[in-house]
Amino acid sequence: MTPAVFAREALLPEGWRKDVRVTLQDHRISAVEIGAAPQAGDVLVDALVPGLSNLHSHAFQRGMAGLAEQRGPNADSFWTWREIMYKFALALAPDEAQAIAQMAFVEMLEAGFTRVGEFHYLHHAPEGRYDNPAEMSLRIIAAAIETGINLTHLPVFYAHSDFGGKAPNKGQRRFIHGLDDYARLMDQCRSAMSRPLDRLGIAPHSLRAVTPDELTALVTSYSDGPIHIHVAEQLREVNDSIAHFGKRPVEWLLNHQEVNERWCLIHATHLTDHERKGIAKSGAVVGLCPITEANLGDGLFPAVEYLNEQGAIGIGSDSNVEIKAAGELRLLEYGQRLSHRARNVLAGGEGSTGAALYGACRRGGTQALAAPDAALAVGAPGDLLGFKDPVALPPAGDQTLDRWIFAKDICASDVWAAGQHLVSNHQHHKREAVEAAYRKAMQRIMAS
Repeated sequence: MTPAVFAREALLPEGWRKDVRVTLQDHRISAVEIGAAPQAGDVLVDALVPGLSNLHSHAFQRGMAGLAEQRGPNADSFWTWREIMYKFALALAPDEAQAIAQMAFVEMLEAGFTRVGEFHYLHHAPEGRYDNPAEMSLRIIAAAIETGINLTHLPVFYAHSDFGGKAPNKGQRRFIHGLDDYARLMDQCRSAMSRPLDRLGIAPHSLRAVTPDELTALVTSYSDGPIHIHVAEQLREVNDSIAHFGKRPVEWLLNHQEVNERWCLIHATHLTDHERKGIAKSGAVVGLCPITEANLGDGLFPAVEYLNEQGAIGIGSDSNVEIKAAGELRLLEYGQRLSHRARNVLAGGEGSTGAALYGACRRGGTQALAAPDAALAVGAPGDLLGFKDPVALPPAGDQTLDRWIFAKDICASDVWAAGQHLVSNHQHHKREAVEAAYRKAMQRIMAS
């Protein structure tokens, strides 16, 4: 029997419709019926919407969640957190990295993410090189296949410790590439990625870690696919960029690269009005990770002004300290409420804040990850979120999204990615086995 889902209401490209039956075949949606009746074997949900993209993840950092929450003798910051992250990264063998990535990907699917952009910079052995330069990328690809999540793989080019091409420090040794080595890594990744909906892009880590010449060489060599880069996350980074370039990082980037719809600027927290308007005009996506940005004390992105300028945004789970699609959207809005001392500030006018947040981040995430649009339409990928309402309220359209994001009585009970029904009754079908492997990996790491 061809798998199908019946929803009391569903969000189609033309808006909410009642009594919708969606049929899935060969990774994609093969039929959408409006005003239908459920058939035997259908999965029944109260509401159905397209899946969301998690545009920025460092999967291995899921394993260090909660391990960097103790204050040292001096002021704590992103930069002290980074030293703890380096130590954790140096402890991971390939099997452990894969087990952690699988745990993160299971949690993403359960949270409502159907695609992940894996900004992957853990490349080499702790004290040398693997025989296969893509060994650690292959583990990410394997983790995505095992859990079923769609993958946009973003191998990171990381060559320096700071502006001016400074030599990398010892803690960064697993991340480092030259341009030729990076080309070999990309070739191996391209050969290994066989699923039809997966994508490959490049990720120059930051203007700290990549020189201007290297950045130009990367963008020139990889003329299609997404380009992701960390930028203006921390004030120290902004000040160091001014000291080196005489320009702020986003200002320099806009002046020296053809930033366009292929680009995703991760965080972009600290902006002038001119920089903010420049990003919006460029068509690039800003990748916001509100939970991680709060955890690291980064600051608040000027979302109200940027969205008023028709800027594109998406959300990511970054350090994976907590993996919640609704939580990222909620904190994005709440941060702006605190900053502006007002409510429903990202609604973009009258109407549902939840629908506005979900819609903007679905569109931006799709663009940033070069993904086919996960619309509820024939031919679109079978990436779906199904909600079951324990309160059994009548169909309410956008208010379903409001309740998912801002309340706790509704969440994604069923999730499909590439047509596979991976999550039912709120739990991934492979959670027990993945959780057992993750537990063993973490026990080995913490005992070392």
